[in-house]
Amino acid sequence: MEKCFTLEARGLSVGYGKKEIVKNLEFTVNPGEIITLIGPNGSGKSTILKSLAAQLAPLSGSVMISGRNQKDMNEKEIAKTMSVLLTGKAGAELITCGEIVESGRYPYTGMFGFLNADDRKISENAMKLTGISYLRDTDFTKISDGQRQLVMLARAVCQEPQIMILDEPTSFLDISHKLELLSILERLTREKNISVIMSLHEVELAQKISDRIICIKGSCADRTGTPEEIFSDGYISSLYGIEQGTYSDISGSAELPAPAGGPDVFVIGCGEEAVKIYRKLRRMNIPFAAGIIHTNDICFPAARSLAAVTVTEKAFEHISDETVEKALETAKKCSRYICCITEFGTVNQNLKKLTEYAQHNLAEFKEI
Repeated sequence: MEKCFTLEARGLSVGYGKKEIVKNLEFTVNPGEIITLIGPNGSGKSTILKSLAAQLAPLSGSVMISGRNQKDMNEKEIAKTMSVLLTGKAGAELITCGEIVESGRYPYTGMFGFLNADDRKISENAMKLTGISYLRDTDFTKISDGQRQLVMLARAVCQEPQIMILDEPTSFLDISHKLELLSILERLTREKNISVIMSLHEVELAQKISDRIICIKGSCADRTGTPEEIFSDGYISSLYGIEQGTYSDISGSAELPAPAGGPDVFVIGCGEEAVKIYRKLRRMNIPFAAGIIHTNDICFPAARSLAAVTVTEKAFEHISDETVEKALETAKKCSRYICCITEFGTVNQNLKKLTEYAQHNLAEFKEI
């Protein structure tokens, strides 16, 4: 059975020259685990990954691979243990994508770099896994940035690592290829028990794929934990210092700042259609009220972020007369309304009162 490796940072401080950027890091990446670094631009995520990948000497502390200090390992030993995909557009002249992928076999070939049948089979499998077999004979300089990223991932897979280090691997990729790449990484960890440590700018993707997340801020690991622990209590907004707009820990969505002022339009109803209306009103710079919304409804995070006033009801409760009265008081301050409701059920029967009030006293807003 192939040995599985653990990557460990012990009192690790990293930086350039004598300038310390991040200090005293303590964490372990276990086999079959995905660890993601997140944090503001310039916080030191790439510097950490370069140090873990032996491309930058630590200022202090150590990087251990299954109990062995990385500094005591030679280049080929490290290359047989880990593969690295760092930020930056790879460039190569007069070389095909297949040849790029095959170069991942260099730790295992002889001094002349000749590939045997097994090497070529491993290369083919890596290209199939990453979905780039059709690019095998294509000039590497003639493909898109997103395709290059997948080719470089195939090269990293071809290296047959037990540890993968990736800096912003979803850069240059459209949403379909982002999800495809992350699915590949997840499959590698589950099926081959590979350890993965990477950085991501897309915190909503980090929330979905990571086993644990390390948050880098202010020269240290500000918080470490599971996605459930990290994405709570508004911590992400604090980590990134969000002042313009909001970020919802629950939905993983960011919203631009709400229009200023008291509500002019009352949006009656909830659900996905309501969210579309909220965002269109925001683009039109029209302040609005939203209600009546149950606090577990899909539209609640967006309403809380974008509406000037949000009238809510407790989750799973029938809309009470008291809540309707609050909504009516808000509606009296508006001049127009939009109704998202086509049917009234047992839970939202009381919304009829609000809808009827709007129909008789407010102008229907049809410009949206």
